[in-house]
Amino acid sequence: MIAIFKRKKEGKTDYAARMNLLKAKTPRLVVRKSNRYIIAHIVESKEAQDKTLCYVNSKELSKEGWTFSFKNVPAAYLTGIIIAKKAKEKGIKKVILDISRYTSTKASKLYAVVEGAIDGGLEINCKKEILPSKERIYGEHTKNADKIKKIVEKLAK
Repeated sequence: MIAIFKRKKEGKTDYAARMNLLKAKTPRLVVRKSNRYIIAHIVESKEAQDKTLCYVNSKELSKEGWTFSFKNVPAAYLTGIIIAKKAKEKGIKKVILDISRYTSTKASKLYAVVEGAIDGGLEINCKKEILPSKERIYGEHTKNADKIKKIVEKLAK
């Protein structure tokens, strides 16, 4: 009889994909989204134990004067910039993206985090075509584009 792991049965973990990520022996940029926030953390795995090296929740943007939704594309981009800054402080330069079981969709919030991390100085192997456009990052499709652009430029320095 073949044992089926509980997390696989529940559709929470793809063990084949996880094994490939662990074989690389490079820290992972783990990006998750909840109903209210975008969460990014850099995780290192040793002997099947995951250790979080740095963590950012998009709620931290309120410290920078962010008064908009914490789960839109500009907020995701800024979360990526902040995680890159924290990673550089810890001496992390290169990471692998881990989006788990989320569907990979072009220009999504998950890839906005990746673009923010790349612009923040992290090295991530990713195709440029899948990243969101600068118009989406600056929120030019919203009425608050000017305010968003100022905060983005402030954090990108």
